[in-house]
Amino acid sequence: MEAHTQILTVLVLYLFFLIGLGVYQGRKAKSGKDFAIAGRRLPGWVAALSERATGESAWALLGLPGLAYAAGLSAIWVAIGCVAGIIVAWAVFAGRLRREAERYDARTFIDYIAKRHEEAGKWIRILGSLTIAFFFFFYVGAQFIGGGKTLNVLFGIDPKMGMLITAMIILPYTVLGGLQSVAYTDTVQAIVMILTLTIAPIVGVIYIATHPGLFATSVTEALKLAGPKYSTILGGLTGSAALIFVIAELSWFFGYLGGMPQLSIRFMAIKDEKNAKLARNVGIGWTILAYIGALMIGWIGLAIFGPNGLADRENVMPSVMLKLFPPAIAAVFITGAIAAMLSTADSLLILSATELSENFLKPFVYGDEVDERRSLWMSRLTTITLALLALVTAYLVPTKLIYTIVGYTWAGIGDTFSVIVILTLFWKKFHAKAVPPTIVAGLLFTIFWVSTGFEAKVSARLMTFIVTFIVAVISTYVLKPKK
Repeated sequence: MEAHTQILTVLVLYLFFLIGLGVYQGRKAKSGKDFAIAGRRLPGWVAALSERATGESAWALLGLPGLAYAAGLSAIWVAIGCVAGIIVAWAVFAGRLRREAERYDARTFIDYIAKRHEEAGKWIRILGSLTIAFFFFFYVGAQFIGGGKTLNVLFGIDPKMGMLITAMIILPYTVLGGLQSVAYTDTVQAIVMILTLTIAPIVGVIYIATHPGLFATSVTEALKLAGPKYSTILGGLTGSAALIFVIAELSWFFGYLGGMPQLSIRFMAIKDEKNAKLARNVGIGWTILAYIGALMIGWIGLAIFGPNGLADRENVMPSVMLKLFPPAIAAVFITGAIAAMLSTADSLLILSATELSENFLKPFVYGDEVDERRSLWMSRLTTITLALLALVTAYLVPTKLIYTIVGYTWAGIGDTFSVIVILTLFWKKFHAKAVPPTIVAGLLFTIFWVSTGFEAKVSARLMTFIVTFIVAVISTYVLKPKK
């Protein structure tokens, strides 16, 4: 059986398994609370693996190995920034956010912030939920586009048909069970991902050492032969250019500090303190192994193919898998990369739908009183509507514009809400009236910084965090709370 056919067979079987698991778990969702936050009863290991699959997705299997292949040793800086942020998130923020969600009976990320800062709760719900729904709506569209492109490259399927297939795969279980379904399907993705990122590097090191006809017989030799750009920790840069490069790569750190709602909601959904500690250990351990493995796959690809051997750097992982393993085994790992995109799409779709329905639509339609059954059905209806709109948007809106809007997300959403979460948890003077201007300032500054081209000089991920922090502190002192 040809590798192409085997990959297709494994992909179909794997996706059917995911859909079945998601539907099975989704039947347990009986209320809006189950849909939005899995009833706050996720086991620690499920919450951790779901958070990691959502946080990394295709980045760990395609993006980071591709960066390591194209940039060599200097790719380590972005890995350090991400890993440091993830470790701090699990060690410092996860347990606190879980306790806060329990204390305030919060159903969503914005619901917690609004209840925590009740005096400005109405404006926080409006600004927060609409902002997150808007940006992540385009993020979902981008995942549909990515799924369509991947299916086109692997199987020759028309990209638009590929987008439709991607949407049809995630919708049944996502609409049925919300986070209750998505968390368990994400867990499967995370297991496949970590198997790929731990087994492949070990096999790869042995492979390049025992095949002398390749570009190099070791990772060290490959980096050296490829030239100074690949073999130096700064990619051949010196002086201010090197400093700007390192700061930009390390700045990924700031977005992980409680500010990415699709990750923080997993912290909030853990069922108790014992499971929170287990989740912390699993999340940190998974991250360290995964990032080492992703870098190694990229560098092993450099040893196999050489610096000019691949037209698209993000094809390095599937190309390495097909070199190292029989087609049937390679197919499992490659399928895991494709399915990892789905873990981002379904998580972002759920987040957008629940933030919009819980914080904006339900108060507007039902007021303060709404029964759980009606809440569940409104969440489902909102999810279907957003998915269809995101799919239509992916068809009609230029791809470049969609990815431009998505590009604002890490700084505009991640850094802005990281500042709010940090000050909420650790600074007693920070109060409700300071939150709305902080949200607005973070988003407007990100748009200004990126659109004017300053992003090329200093990363928006760093500047948005600094500016938003300053605005939050000034607002805290200038605006006086009622109580």
